[in-house]
Amino acid sequence: MTSRKAAGPAPLATVPRGDESRQRHILAAEFFARPALVVARELIGKSLVRRVGGGDGELAALIIETEAYVGPHDLACHASKGRTARTQVMFGPAGFWYVYLIYGIHWMLNVVTDTQDFPSAVLIRGVGNWDGPGKLTKALTIDKRLNGQPASPTSGLWIEDRGYRAPRRLVQRTPRIGVDYSGDWAAKPYRFVLATEANRRIAK
Repeated sequence: MTSRKAAGPAPLATVPRGDESRQRHILAAEFFARPALVVARELIGKSLVRRVGGGDGELAALIIETEAYVGPHDLACHASKGRTARTQVMFGPAGFWYVYLIYGIHWMLNVVTDTQDFPSAVLIRGVGNWDGPGKLTKALTIDKRLNGQPASPTSGLWIEDRGYRAPRRLVQRTPRIGVDYSGDWAAKPYRFVLATEANRRIAK
């Protein structure tokens, strides 16, 4: 993959550091092997890290928006249609990337959650200065080549805990975006958004 050349945040620039004495902690599969709602909330304030520059550098940005898709009974979840070639990765172990294309142009980045054979995932909708799922995948050169790859440094894309804790009062819960087709599930407050003075993302 080629590295992103457009102007953007410098490495780590968009990540509140919390306690500087703490070491960076890469989230392991066990973190993701929990219900999607729990993972979606706890990902707010974590750091999405992308290897750039041919493997010599990293770009990290704070995760500020997520959505939970909680299983095959959730009519907004792709897995509600059953196991398909596209959704196969959702039925596998937690901690793997689920990347798919919408409208023929935008890649969506999800991480698989919960237990094997119970298909659920969390969509990462916003990180740092990139306030949309299509924008962040374009900026970080994320595409289908990451689908089915582990959320770990071996794939070049992973998530870290760098000590920042998002205050509860700044984390909003709203309905998910673009799921009107899912009936009553469209109103479920399964979207989490971090609102700060620098990044005020009030639900519309």
